[in-house]
Amino acid sequence: MLEVADIATFYGRAQVLDGVSFSVAPGEVVALLGRNGAGKTTTLKSIIGLVPPRAGRVTFRGQDITGWPSYRIARAGLGYVPEERRIFTQLTVAENLEVGRQPPREGAVGWSEDALFELFPNLAERRGNLGKALSGGEQQMLTIARTLMGNPALVLLDEPSEGIAPVIVAQMARAVRRLKAEGLTVVLSEQNLAFARAVADRAVILDHGRVRFDDSFAALDARPEVRDAHLSVSGA
Repeated sequence: MLEVADIATFYGRAQVLDGVSFSVAPGEVVALLGRNGAGKTTTLKSIIGLVPPRAGRVTFRGQDITGWPSYRIARAGLGYVPEERRIFTQLTVAENLEVGRQPPREGAVGWSEDALFELFPNLAERRGNLGKALSGGEQQMLTIARTLMGNPALVLLDEPSEGIAPVIVAQMARAVRRLKAEGLTVVLSEQNLAFARAVADRAVILDHGRVRFDDSFAALDARPEVRDAHLSVSGA
């Protein structure tokens, strides 16, 4: 579904990613783990084209998308949920979802408003509320739901559990597991190891812009020195 091959990404003259490589199979949930500044968000932005890599290659569904503009990558079926959420605060929940609506896409899960309200019951109760009236966790749910209205084949989630209440984190974990059960492919960046373990099939650990580990959580548990060297203690 997705292959990231030896990408190098810069902000100006500052190199952030140095030869990052990993692949994602259809229907798999992969967690990018690492401390602040490790390169997780930059990796997602490199994939979606917001910060194009200067070297390496990104392949999506067998097609080289390296250097494509973000809108073209999105039209190809790759969804992106930024950490900043960026909902339309003056539109209602239902109107935000309508903004994201795209026709059904071949080979991708089709999402309707009703299906998304079932996935996120909190939003169903607030479908007529303005975006600015939602809690931080509900705004996060709305951002994900709006992205899913585009019927993507793969979704990039940037820090989905960051800054939201524990009860909402639990709901978010259930939602990601439901997405996987529906056949959606997900790549998420996380610092919360417990959340990542609850939803992902595999961990890719980044540190200083390089991949330090790429394997199952069982394999990570067998190497506590890797976890302790590259991950925060919180959530472990």
